[in-house]
Amino acid sequence: MRVMGIDYGDRNIGIAVSDAFGWTAQPVKVVQKRRDDGELDEIAALAKENEVSEIVVGLPKNMNGTVGPRGEICIAFAQTLQQKLNLPVHLWDERLTTVAAERTLIEADVSRKKRKLVVDKMAATLILQNYLDSKTKR
Repeated sequence: MRVMGIDYGDRNIGIAVSDAFGWTAQPVKVVQKRRDDGELDEIAALAKENEVSEIVVGLPKNMNGTVGPRGEICIAFAQTLQQKLNLPVHLWDERLTTVAAERTLIEADVSRKKRKLVVDKMAATLILQNYLDSKTKR
């Protein structure tokens, strides 16, 4: 079974999925947030389509390790997702993943316009890969 990684943002939700062995993370898509919470249905469909058995949601923490307002929103989203999908949902420290994704895209000489389209799913991929790497180190 696969693991899904999610980078939850104000407007966009980056989605990544692991390979069947849980070794590598691949970007899947960016889901647009909707007023009717329709993004939850889209995420549920992606989870089913990719045979996801657990989900990792990035938890933005402050640099001192505390959870701020943005983190509280992500915690609430993770709880809602767990209730809707009835799958285990883990929170994973995502400090600086969007910055790292942006840097990687800049180094790859990706235009600003294209970066905007992929940075969220790239951040989800980094969150998921960090989680997967932590599982294999045990």
